[in-house]
Amino acid sequence: MTAVSTPSPTVPTTTILVAAEAQWVREQVRAAFVGPGQGVVEVSRGQDVFAAVAEHHPDLVILDMQIANMGGFAVSIDLRLEEAAGRLPAVPILLLLDREADRFLGRRADVDDQLVKPFDAGTLRRAAKRLLADEPESTQ
Repeated sequence: MTAVSTPSPTVPTTTILVAAEAQWVREQVRAAFVGPGQGVVEVSRGQDVFAAVAEHHPDLVILDMQIANMGGFAVSIDLRLEEAAGRLPAVPILLLLDREADRFLGRRADVDDQLVKPFDAGTLRRAAKRLLADEPESTQ
């Protein structure tokens, strides 16, 4: 399942891909990025992330640890392998963790930043802004 909310075509766009099995996570991400010039592409299965990256060329990928059939950890590793092979464009990855103890997994998955759920929209927007500006990882 892929859902797309597209911004006005006359405004420069930032496209964010969110992959999460839980609808509430996808809705929370979509709600955080409802401004002009922002578009959100949603997928609910890990196997759909690759096609969505190839089709939409997102500026940022947000992966939940809990994605149907393939967790965020596995998806992030596969994205990095596909990037290294030149089959997908390089894109920053923000991993949404279930608990603080999962930070170790985030580091192993070569993600650019990570947030522990639950998080508020402001925290998510700040993390995205840092990644889109190519600033160093936060300690959130």
